Amino acid sequence: MSVHINTPLNMVDEDASSGSGDDVNMVDGHNKRQSRIPSSSGRQKRSRKATGDAIVDAMLEIAAASKMRAAAILKNEDRFSISKCIKVLDEMQGVDQRLYFLALDLFENPNARETFMSLKNERRLTWLQRKSDTSLIP
Repeated sequence: MSVHINTPLNMVDEDASSGSGDDVNMVDGHNKRQSRIPSSSGRQKRSRKATGDAIVDAMLEIAAASKMRAAAILKNEDRFSISKCIKVLDEMQGVDQRLYFLALDLFENPNARETFMSLKNERRLTWLQRKSDTSLIP
């Protein structure tokens, strides 16, 4: 009889009259037969480990994606920062004091900053003037 060392074995109660007696051992006064059926706990442990590894991998991917998104947001915020908008505003020709301070109020809105910075230089003054005209309407 050959026994596989790496395969877990289950012990099964049997009385002395059953089976051939080849694989029967006496343990604590009871006949025990060694079964060659691998226990399912070995497969469950491997399955749990694989599931755990998959969860860890997924969490690492989520963390990496979150870091990339945060970096992109910071980069985007820096690109449309109030200080950059003011620098561009200061370099513009034809901006009177009233329009200048209206622009500063507009720059408190992130969407307005993005719009202002995304416009071509020649369109920015017209956009500010239109915003000035609509701000006077109650």
